[in-house]
Amino acid sequence: MLKSARKPQTKDAEGRMPLTEHLRELRSRLFKSVVGIVVVTVATAFFYNEIIETMTSPVLKSVGCDTSFLELAKEADGHCARITMNGLITPFTLALKVSLVGGLVFSSPIWLYQLWGFLAPGLHKHEKKYALSFVAAGFPLFLAGGYLSYNVLPQAAKVLIEFTPVGVNNFLPLDDLLDLVLRMVVVFGLSFELPLLLVLLNFGGVISGSRMLGWWRGMIMGITLFSAIATPSTDPLSMLALAAPIWVLYFAAAGISILNDRRRRRNDPDAGLDDDEASDLDLTPEAVGEMEPVSASPALPSADDGGPDGDSLPARRDGFDDAT
Repeated sequence: MLKSARKPQTKDAEGRMPLTEHLRELRSRLFKSVVGIVVVTVATAFFYNEIIETMTSPVLKSVGCDTSFLELAKEADGHCARITMNGLITPFTLALKVSLVGGLVFSSPIWLYQLWGFLAPGLHKHEKKYALSFVAAGFPLFLAGGYLSYNVLPQAAKVLIEFTPVGVNNFLPLDDLLDLVLRMVVVFGLSFELPLLLVLLNFGGVISGSRMLGWWRGMIMGITLFSAIATPSTDPLSMLALAAPIWVLYFAAAGISILNDRRRRRNDPDAGLDDDEASDLDLTPEAVGEMEPVSASPALPSADDGGPDGDSLPARRDGFDDAT
């Protein structure tokens, strides 16, 4: 006995579906994301040496060493670092880690698209617009922070290497150097997302622009302390290189929030009121003007009068006709 073909389910207009369908969709999108990451990771493994040299060459060049990590670094005035690897398994684990990080970064359009495809059906139209706007702004901000760290780190390395005593070789493990570069890129990139988070809270009605601007003393102090902790060197130039752009972005976020609050008040004067606060009532008296005379309504036809076509109207019921 043949089984009947499974009928395709109609898609809900608001994206609602049973729990089992949600789990199936999540499994499908996770599978596609993992396949994309694995494929790109395997492709990235062929460029393992080029990726390492791109990440380490600015630091090595800043301390006067050879820009290629494959050759031993040459000494320069006693202040130079030798790139080393410790252990038999370290080269393999380092290659695996670099390839996996490269696969995650370069396959981000794939798994971000799958994540958006899973979340988008549950969002309203205006929520989708806001989400796309914030993602479109957040990605360039993260890249700007990562690019800034890529240029600040060589200057920080130049200051740090000066603490090496004269005549002493500085052996720098390659995996430690890569971890430092990746950590700096992530920290700088995420710190550039702070203004976007403040704007998101303002659009959600959590923080007003005036209150945000009133925090400027504490925010400048907090950003400065964060920059002093995040930067690996102790020199003030590296700290200011991270703190100054975040200061500018913070004040830009406060300005955008103030403009948004003004727009919200124009569209809705009661937008700034709390849930238990009553709006102001306009009790100013206005002139009514002259009243127009009301014309007398025509008398209702009786049951004996004829209708418009000459037909007789129906008889009254309980003293009322159909017109009444």
